[in-house]
Amino acid sequence: MAKKKYSINKNKTERWKADVQKSVLFYNDWFLNFAPDTYINARREAINKVESAFQKTECFNSLSIEMLKTAPETITILRLATTPPLARDRLIGLADITSNLMEKMEEGRFPPKMKQKDIDKSLSRIIDIINRLLDKEIMPWLEDKRYPHEMDRLLATHVIGDRVCGSLSDPIIRKEQERRQLKSISDYLEQKGYTFVESKDIDDFMMMEAGTYSYHLNVPAKRRDGKDVNMPIDVVIKRKDAKADELPVLIECKSAGDFTNTNKRRKEEATKIEQLEFKYGNKVEFILFLCGYFDSAYLGYEAGEGIDWIWEHRIEDFSKAGI
Repeated sequence: MAKKKYSINKNKTERWKADVQKSVLFYNDWFLNFAPDTYINARREAINKVESAFQKTECFNSLSIEMLKTAPETITILRLATTPPLARDRLIGLADITSNLMEKMEEGRFPPKMKQKDIDKSLSRIIDIINRLLDKEIMPWLEDKRYPHEMDRLLATHVIGDRVCGSLSDPIIRKEQERRQLKSISDYLEQKGYTFVESKDIDDFMMMEAGTYSYHLNVPAKRRDGKDVNMPIDVVIKRKDAKADELPVLIECKSAGDFTNTNKRRKEEATKIEQLEFKYGNKVEFILFLCGYFDSAYLGYEAGEGIDWIWEHRIEDFSKAGI
């Protein structure tokens, strides 16, 4: 089936408003059922992490290079115990450290190729910044270099824990959104007789067998400057009736809990379709799988770029694309 011979939703402007409303309700229903448990678990984990950091630092009275060497993951707690709480990139800039060092420390280790003297210098700068910015309003004992009263400690633990909680729960929610969307597509495809193939077993996506699909497949594309790039695609589907030389359909899963971020990032899909068309021409089929807060401004932009979409709340629209 050649591209442009069908329209799923991009030309159905009279349905956009109702679909946006249904999609928001669909997302919110899922979030209200999933997020509370996720938040409770993340908050419990966050408070435990703060308690552990308090124990290792004498309630932040004793920050040292040796402590950070022993427990590098404590950097996450420390940057969120400042006023204002420091984002990763802000601490990287203020302490003049590498993003690689920050990433590895949050994983509980250090870059293997980084010299020890450079690690020590970086840790010293981190400590200097943290000590200057620690939130003494919620940790008043720091002014007098004493141990906190039990109530002060409990309050600080919960305040910092709530800050950490967001950094823990948001990635969990994003991961679960992806898992849900992939399962929805998989359930639909399996009912239609499609067979799943692991991405590691696919050397060339163009040579996929008809009636198969895969997740997280790297698809070769080409940038405007002519350089080749590998583009990760969420779902790749080779139609059951596809000819041997027919391109599989490429699906990008998108789930969002607010309108702001979707409109900020709407150009990403336009860049992807551009790079795919530089490589394969206009026969490439790139379809969005949407759930949540995607308003008419977002939809209009994507439609203007020639990108079509399927709503998760009406997954049967895959049939309009011959799937």
